Amino acid sequence: MKAVFLDFGTMGAGLDLRELENLVSELVVHDDSPDDTVAERIADAEIVFTNKIRLTRELLEHAPMLRFIALTATGTDNIDTDCAKRHGIGVANIRHYCTQSVVEHVFGVLLSLTHSLERYRRSVRAGDWQRSTDFCMLHYPVKELSAMTLGVVGYGALGQGVARIAREFGMKVLISARPGAAAVPDDRVEFGQLLAEADVISLHCPLNDDTRNLFGAREFEAMRRSAILINTARGGLVDSQALADGLASGEIAAAAVDVLPAEPPVDGDPLLEYDGDNLIVTPHIAWATDEARQNAIDELTANTRAFLDGVERNRIV
Repeated sequence: MKAVFLDFGTMGAGLDLRELENLVSELVVHDDSPDDTVAERIADAEIVFTNKIRLTRELLEHAPMLRFIALTATGTDNIDTDCAKRHGIGVANIRHYCTQSVVEHVFGVLLSLTHSLERYRRSVRAGDWQRSTDFCMLHYPVKELSAMTLGVVGYGALGQGVARIAREFGMKVLISARPGAAAVPDDRVEFGQLLAEADVISLHCPLNDDTRNLFGAREFEAMRRSAILINTARGGLVDSQALADGLASGEIAAAAVDVLPAEPPVDGDPLLEYDGDNLIVTPHIAWATDEARQNAIDELTANTRAFLDGVERNRIV
């Protein structure tokens, strides 16, 4: 079978593709595929590998050889799955490949904020410690995680991983029920209660019509003024302007965001313009340790092998 990888460059350097290559008769790898090249590149492919390239109805209907789309991501919103189903095209995603990476990122940024690491680093570089009359400097607050309550919104593999490590730190953990849910399971709390009680809120839910702008001005007003928001899920879960305003006014204490509503943010974003020590913005790297990226390729390979063997694995369609 001929296969094409449309956007291998999104996976970063240093990955081993040999097992994947051995599964197909021909593998054509492109680092990127601009919109005007996709149709030609998939026209005679039986298998398409992609991370973020949009495969629309029009594209799928003009790819008569296509039998399988294998994603190097969990989200499938870039694929017209209804069209794929009508044309007998299998679609599979990858799951649980970056849990450790995301969990480590969450606690990395959380510890940086709660221990004021960036403020102290800058202070030392500015010579403040050298001029100090004492052996240490206590200019900025340092807080223990064990004195804090973590709220988790989205309790799949990532949310569960974050909750597990939080408990190891001695944190109290609250798990949010679905916002607006009629009934709250015994192991969950209402979303409003989580907003009111959590010192840290970490987002791990999907982006859909129910969760878009889940955190806006009203939610920040309901949170503790000492609260920290961490978003490693989807940028559209948070109203960027409302978050920037909330950080500037002290409505919440701090935030760390690894995702923005538009990526790359070529048209800018209010959080990119915010200039305060209480915000950490990273360029969608929470998932991207070397190990997690290779895990993604290994999962892609396993999904492809299953397809070729006539076995359904991680299938969406």
